[in-house]
Amino acid sequence: MKIENTKAQMRKGVLEYCILSILKDQDAYVAEILGTLKDAKMLVVEGTIYPLLTRLKNAGLLSYRWEESTSGPPRKYYGLTETGRLFLKELNTTWDNLQKAVSLVTRQKNTNNE
Repeated sequence: MKIENTKAQMRKGVLEYCILSILKDQDAYVAEILGTLKDAKMLVVEGTIYPLLTRLKNAGLLSYRWEESTSGPPRKYYGLTETGRLFLKELNTTWDNLQKAVSLVTRQKNTNNE
């Protein structure tokens, strides 16, 4: 089993949560979203993010608007809908619970193995 495959699956599992979290305070276009993810060491390519943004939009969690750009073509800015905000709130709770559970399990395993 290759560790890179497992790492990729772990990243994919939290990518939706990360994108919604990025958009919680302000709208952003794809390059900004990718930049934030890159700064956090989340390696994501455009080919991955566009289908995910479309899926989130189709699920009613995101909306978008076009805005003119001074440095090129218009940009599509994504933002959370009210449904998206409620969904993110649920994910925050789920993430906190999952993080606590994983910490308990991994600490217990590490203590038993020492």
